[in-house]
Amino acid sequence: MRKQIAAANWKMNLGLEEANNLLDSLVQANIELSGDRETVLAVPFPYLLLAKEKLKGSNNFYVGAQNCYTKENGAFTGEISASMLKSCNVDYVIIGHSERREYFNESNFILFQKIDICLKNNLKPIFCCGESLTVREAEAQNQYVETQLKESLLHLDANEVRNFVIAYEPIWAIGTGKTATADQAQEMHAFIRKVLSEKYGDDVAQSISILYGGSVKAANAKEIFGKPDVDGGLVGGASLNASEFIQIMQSLK
Repeated sequence: MRKQIAAANWKMNLGLEEANNLLDSLVQANIELSGDRETVLAVPFPYLLLAKEKLKGSNNFYVGAQNCYTKENGAFTGEISASMLKSCNVDYVIIGHSERREYFNESNFILFQKIDICLKNNLKPIFCCGESLTVREAEAQNQYVETQLKESLLHLDANEVRNFVIAYEPIWAIGTGKTATADQAQEMHAFIRKVLSEKYGDDVAQSISILYGGSVKAANAKEIFGKPDVDGGLVGGASLNASEFIQIMQSLK
């Protein structure tokens, strides 16, 4: 069975004391994750080492970064390299989140570079893809997402791509007042898996976890995660509430 993953993206939230308290609450809940279920906490850069220390000894809990730079080192003030993350024993890195694409103009080619440098440093990327409302209303979402995959990800060979997690973000359903249904999530996840299968074969495609990143909450997690091609969620706001995120973890298949 593919890994079923509850990934928390804290984004740019929480002070140090709040972060410490949230980590304590998650650890003290003693959630038992079986061999094919994982939790990833993508915390802000200043809290990576704190999270690593707090999660020590917690089975199937991992720490992720929210971004990295395209270069290994150099005069790039304010950036964080993949090699720095590796030295901190970070496990995962979110690459290509919709906010990075929109606010920081990260192109598919920039993400292509970030993917390669993550793999060079043995970091597992959580690669984000997804379409805007304009694209969805034009019914061009499949072509749009396929282009994101082809231009940033599908240059890799089968062994490299097996280390990946993909997160589908329906940007059109986040903060727009529109709602993506579980069936719409399944439809796009199945399409992404089809693209992977055409490139790498069905065995590889069936081994890759595809997460849903469209306003996952405790109230809808079980229905969404129950779909056959949905392997968990990339969770934003709900991951900042311990009881909410605990329920989401417990909703994994």
